Amino acid sequence: MSHAASLPRRRPVVLGDLLARTRWGDTVLVVVAAGFVGALAQVSIHLSFTPVPITGQTLGVLLAGTALGWKRGAAAMALYGLAGVAGIPWFAGHSSGYTGASFGYIIGFVFCAGLCGWLAERGADRSIMRSVPAMIAGEIAIYALGVSWLAVSLHVGISTAIALGFTPFLAGDSIKTALAAGLLPGAWKLAGRH
Repeated sequence: MSHAASLPRRRPVVLGDLLARTRWGDTVLVVVAAGFVGALAQVSIHLSFTPVPITGQTLGVLLAGTALGWKRGAAAMALYGLAGVAGIPWFAGHSSGYTGASFGYIIGFVFCAGLCGWLAERGADRSIMRSVPAMIAGEIAIYALGVSWLAVSLHVGISTAIALGFTPFLAGDSIKTALAAGLLPGAWKLAGRH
């Protein structure tokens, strides 16, 4: 019997633990999560009054962080950001490189995924009532960095930055938050490990 076979199986803490039990598995999950966010970034609507587009990225970030846990989730979003800056065209609208005024949101993705993953590791992904606050906390992390970066990049006050980089997205991100908060507990139920 191999040493690995004799080790007791660790109880899954987040959904990603059901799929990955090795470093190779962790790496695959990180790459797939980064690609998932890159694919959702292509669901993009540019608004005439702000440099920040409406995208599906936020949903992907919330799901990736919560499903993978804080280390894998943050690593996936760091990979997404670094690979996009290096030239992979998976930012909104098939763009890549440094995206200027909206780049703070991409940095915020790392913190969002880490925070949502940390909360999921403490059971926040097991029920809708616990998932919603976790998702809201992740959204706050994205907007705190994104709006601050926007204000500095555009040389505008915080109230203008909020009007450009937060207010137009509130309704859509509320829907994404609700969707992500419902999907995770549902996935646990399907996995039979609730």
